[in-house]
Amino acid sequence: MEKLTRRLLPGLAAALLPGVGRAQSWPDHAVRLIVPTAPGGPTDVMARVIAPGLGGVLGQSMVVENRGGAGGNIGVAVAARAPADGYAVLVTSTGFVVNVSLFRNAGYSVDEFMPVTELGAAPNVFLARADSGITSMAELVAKARATPGGLNFTNPGSGSTPHLAAELLRLRTGIELVQVAHNSAGLAVQALLAGTTQVGATSLPPALSQVKGGTLRALAVTASERFPDLPDVPTMQELGYPDFVSETFISMFLPLGTPAAIVGKLADATLKVVHEPGTKAKLLAAGFNVSGARGPEALANRVAREVPMWRDLIRRAGIAQE
Repeated sequence: MEKLTRRLLPGLAAALLPGVGRAQSWPDHAVRLIVPTAPGGPTDVMARVIAPGLGGVLGQSMVVENRGGAGGNIGVAVAARAPADGYAVLVTSTGFVVNVSLFRNAGYSVDEFMPVTELGAAPNVFLARADSGITSMAELVAKARATPGGLNFTNPGSGSTPHLAAELLRLRTGIELVQVAHNSAGLAVQALLAGTTQVGATSLPPALSQVKGGTLRALAVTASERFPDLPDVPTMQELGYPDFVSETFISMFLPLGTPAAIVGKLADATLKVVHEPGTKAKLLAAGFNVSGARGPEALANRVAREVPMWRDLIRRAGIAQE
């Protein structure tokens, strides 16, 4: 892990060296926030919440550019190949650290990027339609055991952390689940609302309004503690599943070679925005906790920790590389 962390922090110690001149004039025109998913998912929500404040701090427009496809790999590869001048910023989810193990060739490597900061994290949530008759995780497990061939289970995409959380549930309980993958969390929620599947998992943000509105039932969250806006929803750990913690974390990166002073300037501006009380409240209402937003080194450490963690779960779950 230490070796990967070192590879993810090239040039940060030199933040006060030659890049300073360029950082003083950066940005002098609009900056692209490349989101490697379709609109409506948690990454897109995060980018659109922070873009206005970030533009205000930096004095230029922040343009959200959705580049979905291939489980997020297309947009990440676009960002990796962009000029390292600070005008193409990758805003991505946990798929960034998962896909390098899920795909034989993801089209990028994590060490092609310089970490800026984590933006926020959301627990995954196990969901059931309100009219499904399933009111708890125990009932979901019992229903799966009683369903020949396995229970259809919707998720936001193969390799997403909700998909992997369901695989972990399968490994822990021995139940069978037929994973029904969609191209985004928004589409997974729509599948539940339409009744094409009765149960599933997504990250919390795209499902939160439906849970509060009563059309979907939150059975459990995968956080280490209950989510403040859903105080009656238990964690998986409370339900007797030790160490069952997984999050969809959203983070910001720049292409390798971007002047470290620009990385630092963007990190400082972004941290100011996400911790501003109004923005923080909006993100909490959307299902995000921003306590992990602490800058480049903390993000580098998280990437170095999670790449092998997800690789191990993918191996144990027997998920074939795509």
